[in-house]
Amino acid sequence: MIDISIVVPLFNEEESLPELSQWIARVMSLNKFSYQLILVDDGSTDSSWSVVEKLAETTSSIEAIKFRRNYGKAAALQVGFNAAKGDVVITMDADLQDSPEEIPALYNMVMKEGYDLVSGWKKKRHDPISKRWPSKIYNRLVRMVTGIKLHDFNCGLKAYSLATVKGIEVYGDMHRYIPVIAKASGFKRIGEKVVQHQARKFGVSKFGVGRARGMFDLLTISFMSKFGKKPMHLFGTLGFLMTFIGFVAAAYLGALKLYSVAQNIPSKLVTDSPYFYIALACMIIGTQLFLAGFLGEMLSRNSIDSNNYLIEKETKKNV
Repeated sequence: MIDISIVVPLFNEEESLPELSQWIARVMSLNKFSYQLILVDDGSTDSSWSVVEKLAETTSSIEAIKFRRNYGKAAALQVGFNAAKGDVVITMDADLQDSPEEIPALYNMVMKEGYDLVSGWKKKRHDPISKRWPSKIYNRLVRMVTGIKLHDFNCGLKAYSLATVKGIEVYGDMHRYIPVIAKASGFKRIGEKVVQHQARKFGVSKFGVGRARGMFDLLTISFMSKFGKKPMHLFGTLGFLMTFIGFVAAAYLGALKLYSVAQNIPSKLVTDSPYFYIALACMIIGTQLFLAGFLGEMLSRNSIDSNNYLIEKETKKNV
């Protein structure tokens, strides 16, 4: 039996790893927790893996996984979740900016207060303004779109029940939206805790312009959480409405033409009216949307797990 599994994704963090593992071990020992520390090397190009191997050799609670190439933080978290065995799963960054001292309180919120997920809130951040303000805007936007009242969706320090991590799938760059994925999967007891944020001690921040892609991911996750398992509800509805509008418009033009013929009123051909082509386009687009929903429904019901990440090396413990 393991009380806590700690999943730490890392990329080029060779300097911080020894201190981080010692800090975690100290907190776990002080609170008498049994634990499993899962270090997932996301294709580091420095000597991080060598450091990890040495730590795993000397510390029985450490398990390590190394990707053959850089897949991203979401992939590292998903593989870590697959390996987790503790009653509570903690995720944290490897750069020493997340404090292991927060783990006991996070553990209690899950085990004693019944939360499915608890997200850290770095209320006082030791980051440059170029990183703080984009994060504030991003978090406000995510709150508005998802309705989940968290201040810091992207905080690496989070706690989960074991059932939560086994019941969700993290892919692409969706690690930023794990609370959204959890809620969509039925894990609705989501809480927040103000956590201590440390200034970066080693290395450089991985924050960059590429994180702007998170805004596009927000649209994706919003769609997937609502219609990922039932695409026909969206495309079928839109398709039906478009087809119905086109049919009504075409029927009106046809009735108008018949009325003109019956009354001997000179009129142009139906096909001479631009509204005929608008009606025809509506029916064609509506049919295509309906077919898209039908195909999406078939794919969602027959989907195959695509999270196959190539692992180069791995350390195993006999449990």
